[in-house]
Amino acid sequence: MSVAQAWNNFGAITMKTRVGIRREDKSFELRTPLVPDDVQYLAQQHGLEFVVEPSHQRGFCEANYKKVGARIGNIRGSDVPVVFGLKEIPHTEFEPGKVYVFFAHVIKGQPQNMAMLRHVMDIGATLIDYERIVEVQSGKRLIFFGNWAGYAGMAEALRALGQKLAAEGIKPNPFTKLRPTYEYDGLKGLEKAIRELGESIKEEGVPPALTPFVVGFIGYGNTSKGAQAIFDLLPHREVSPADLATLAPDRHSIYKVVFREEHTVRPRDPRQAFDLQDYYANGKAKYDSQFSQYLPYLTVIMNCIYWSDKQPRLITRSDARDLYQQTQGNPRLRVIGDISCDIEGAIEFTTEITKPEQPFFTYDPMSGKNALGVAKQGIVVMAVDNLPTELPRESSTSFSQTLSQFVPAIAKADYAVPFEKLALPPEVKKAVIVYRGKLTPEYEYLKDHLLKQESRK
Repeated sequence: MSVAQAWNNFGAITMKTRVGIRREDKSFELRTPLVPDDVQYLAQQHGLEFVVEPSHQRGFCEANYKKVGARIGNIRGSDVPVVFGLKEIPHTEFEPGKVYVFFAHVIKGQPQNMAMLRHVMDIGATLIDYERIVEVQSGKRLIFFGNWAGYAGMAEALRALGQKLAAEGIKPNPFTKLRPTYEYDGLKGLEKAIRELGESIKEEGVPPALTPFVVGFIGYGNTSKGAQAIFDLLPHREVSPADLATLAPDRHSIYKVVFREEHTVRPRDPRQAFDLQDYYANGKAKYDSQFSQYLPYLTVIMNCIYWSDKQPRLITRSDARDLYQQTQGNPRLRVIGDISCDIEGAIEFTTEITKPEQPFFTYDPMSGKNALGVAKQGIVVMAVDNLPTELPRESSTSFSQTLSQFVPAIAKADYAVPFEKLALPPEVKKAVIVYRGKLTPEYEYLKDHLLKQESRK
């Protein structure tokens, strides 16, 4: 079927208000964009019909969806016009004329997803990205998993620390008691385990070699708040970045420090004061990272920021190598929980994404190489890009409750009209990256990224 034929047939299809929930192709992706309770509500209150693709790994079984009236079946080749998913979709699953709503991970021009974006355009499909469903005035994201990524990310970083200390033979090591996050009974089970860890720290203390033990949080948004919520269950004291050089050793408490933009970067012009809006407008054109000054004092770093290549990296390979040389290969820094997972981004040596079942790699600053797992020599990096899947039912329920308010408008919109006449809530219309095969005006900058990636072939 040609693209033109697909769109000629599309107007009739949309009147049926059928909605698809696709299976996730990524291994160990247990989440779903819409949970059964919300599917039932949307069907009853808005007359939507749901088709749910069968999945062997979804956190909610097919029987749960059948019970609320959804049909189980394949979406590809069906008359379902609007498809909701979560992670990137394989090229073979896209169909001309259909609307796909998912985390596309293309708005930064991510090289690994440019071929997918080009394919969506070539077949004349429409792409709506959750990441860009934002408040029109403030730009604040409305649909996200950030806090859930923070919960799981903090727990996994502490578990990485336990394995790292064990590899170094350092004791006492209460962190070895932690299990993978997905093995606990949801958030309550995880919180119970962290509280028990806190009691162990009070009683046994942390290894003397780690004191003062400092966990640093880069950023203060939803992801950071989630990570801090888990950390705050441990005995701790909060300090400012300016205090780091003068902290007293304390075996029975952990220090916490939160870094804001003014702590992590500085204007290149020494006569200029830091200005947040100026920084986001100009990034590395006018600002340099100054985060390396804190590295000698941090035991664990949680990277929780949104980063683009317009901004300076916060920790470079050179910074890590300098740290190792200054400390004769024995720095205080053991673990980086890179929740943001930007490849060669704010943390330059995050060069690969890890999986929940194998969440850690070790970066050796002296050789510049990564090795999967935890090693005695180097900095352990946790770089799982789908951390909320480790708390699948609760994170899906939270996400679904927010998404549900937008689903009727997305499902019932007439996608046969020109883009300027497309009747979607402004928050959602702002998230339409590709409309009927063409980049929308706000995202035409992606043409440069597409061409750059295609020229490398």
